[in-house]
Amino acid sequence: MALPVGKRVEKRREALRAMGLRPVQLWLPDVRQPGFAEECARQAQLTAEADRLDAGLDALIDDILDDILDDLPAETQA
Repeated sequence: MALPVGKRVEKRREALRAMGLRPVQLWLPDVRQPGFAEECARQAQLTAEADRLDAGLDALIDDILDDILDDLPAETQA
C-alpha cells in the first residue's frame, strides 16, 4: 500500500535535507492585485528614462557583451 501524502512529503523533505538543501519561503508580489500592472508600467518608465539619461550605459553594455563573446568558443558565436 502506498504511503499517505504527508509521509511521502516528509520523506522527500528529509531526502532534500540529506542532500544539504533547506526550505526557503519566498514572498512575491501578487500580480492579481488592482494597480499591479500600472505600477509595473510606472517603474518600467522610470527605468527607461534613467537608462536614456545615462550616456555611458550603452558603452558599458557593449563592453560587457564583447567580453562575454570573447570568452565563448568560436563555434558558438554567430
